[in-house]
Amino acid sequence: MSPHPHSAATVFAALGDPTRLALVGKLSAGIPLSIARLTEGCDLTRQAVTKHLRVLESSGVVGRQRAGRESLYRLEPHAIQEMRAYLDGVSRQWDEALGRLKAFVED
Repeated sequence: MSPHPHSAATVFAALGDPTRLALVGKLSAGIPLSIARLTEGCDLTRQAVTKHLRVLESSGVVGRQRAGRESLYRLEPHAIQEMRAYLDGVSRQWDEALGRLKAFVED
């Protein structure tokens, strides 16, 4: 079952920012990372990265867990899987529409 369009829009909006997409890329290895690790190799401050992580967290793309004094962030694969299911559904609809158009034109 594909997600509700409103929730899909929230995730797409969160992933539409290049910085947030880069953070998702860093988290895609499946290893929870601290803000310090997520800011390595980028020009953003920890505060800026935290702001982006909050957007990702509120959309369900990223989860957070406490480890002592640090917060560790991890990718929530179910959100990505739901987006894939949503896009697969849209793709099927287009394939069906194009099939109907082809049949109409050929008749």
